[in-house]
Amino acid sequence: MAKNSLQPTLNQSFRILHDEETKGGDVNFSAALRRAAKAEQNGNFEEACEIRFKAVQSLVELLPEDEPLELDWEDGATRDAITLAYLSAVDFFLVGDWEMAAAQLELVLDVDGDDHLEATTLLAFVYVAMQEWDSFDDIVPDLSEKSPERSILLLWSGFLRSGKLDPKELSALGRYHTAYLEEWRAEEHPADERYVADISSERPSRQAQARELWLQTEHLWEANKEFIEALKAHRR
Repeated sequence: MAKNSLQPTLNQSFRILHDEETKGGDVNFSAALRRAAKAEQNGNFEEACEIRFKAVQSLVELLPEDEPLELDWEDGATRDAITLAYLSAVDFFLVGDWEMAAAQLELVLDVDGDDHLEATTLLAFVYVAMQEWDSFDDIVPDLSEKSPERSILLLWSGFLRSGKLDPKELSALGRYHTAYLEEWRAEEHPADERYVADISSERPSRQAQARELWLQTEHLWEANKEFIEALKAHRR
């Protein structure tokens, strides 16, 4: 039966090898990524999630337990395995299973130190949702100081800790990421044709990018309405 194995590279990382796909055996990560994408395109979201999670379980079984091991992002099959782990973490993030999302994002960062998929940002949102403040404080320096996500995370985490909006962080969000502050204060966030055309364009507007982030994290704000109301009240 086909079986996965790890092959060392000259740059001190490892790539995943898999024989030609056969019946049974280990998960072929590239094939699993394609099957999950096809299932999702057909509207079979539960099936897609199951394919991705099974792949993550196979990846965990392949990796050593005692220490992190860097995987070779430049190798296609290995990159597909890392991508599956990230997308499975997104699956758990969207349903609010913070423990599983955190575990899988931490796995992604263990095997991909350069963070090609920007798992750090999503993990920061998860840590705040869990109110794991020590972990969040440790990861904040890894977030780009110019990113709107960092600004939103600092404002939200500060509100959860103190019950108040930090004037300095609120001012920074309004000054450097105006479109995001406006989106977070908006009464509606339609994913209409105008938005889809904008976000799909070669150069999407800041307004469209702000709405995209809102839509990706909307379930967080549904569960933290006090934070959103505080943002709206401050405008008044």
